[in-house]
Amino acid sequence: MTTPVVLLLDPIPADAVGDALAESFRFAGASDPILSAFDAGAGRGDGIFETLGVNDGRARGIDAHLDRFAASATKLDLPQPNLPQWRAAIERVLGELPRTGQASIRLVLTRGNGGTPTCWVTGSIVDGDFPERTTGIRVVTLSRGYANDVGEHAPWLLVGAKTLSYAVNMAALREAKRRGADDAVFVSTDGFALEGPTSSLLLRQGDRIVTPAIQHGILAGTTQADLFDVLTAEGFTCESRRIDTRELLRSDAAWLVSSVRLAAPITAVDGTDVATDPELTARMNAALLG
Repeated sequence: MTTPVVLLLDPIPADAVGDALAESFRFAGASDPILSAFDAGAGRGDGIFETLGVNDGRARGIDAHLDRFAASATKLDLPQPNLPQWRAAIERVLGELPRTGQASIRLVLTRGNGGTPTCWVTGSIVDGDFPERTTGIRVVTLSRGYANDVGEHAPWLLVGAKTLSYAVNMAALREAKRRGADDAVFVSTDGFALEGPTSSLLLRQGDRIVTPAIQHGILAGTTQADLFDVLTAEGFTCESRRIDTRELLRSDAAWLVSSVRLAAPITAVDGTDVATDPELTARMNAALLG
């Protein structure tokens, strides 16, 4: 089968096993119609997704992505996904992708039309070698429009869920481009750094690596969690806490990290050059790819 790969899932109860699971998949062509015009995912962005990075035939962080997928479903009051079914779907799509090079796998679950979810998994080859992993990215800080504790006081805003409603995130990236930057870091109205539109934020401060705490209105980062394991093994102290926006300028290094682009070092914030750590960046990306 040629890429991109599309695998459709028939939704089954979260505890279903055996034949029900085995018979719940079917491949579709990349141009086959699979989504109703009345599907809530298309009409309202009412659904969830995950994107997994793949290197040389291996998908990274399957457990972490599935856990976050289930957590997002809970936040949106969607039917709980059958995680063994989705895991098996990932393996089936992996089997259709090249065994060398980089690719991505995307899981999507929408509210569907009439109460039955629409579910699919895609696999695509990732072209390019991501030069920003070494050359870095310039970022601008953009207000998210609410305080850092909004997730605790307004859970209906779904700030900790990975939803299909990414229009604001894409608008932020376009605004960053308009300002002459490559990416953005969202900041709260009370002065704290949060995350990128499609990435998590990491800072190095001496032998300490910090990231914004997820209870303050951000998405739990799977790549960030992987890097914390790597960096802890290297002897760094890793912690999650509130990060004052001014720390972006005075840290020893900073990165935006994500499943496909991996660790991209931040070289400038709002037009001001900041310190980088090329050697640590190289080790981080090598660990993720390995």
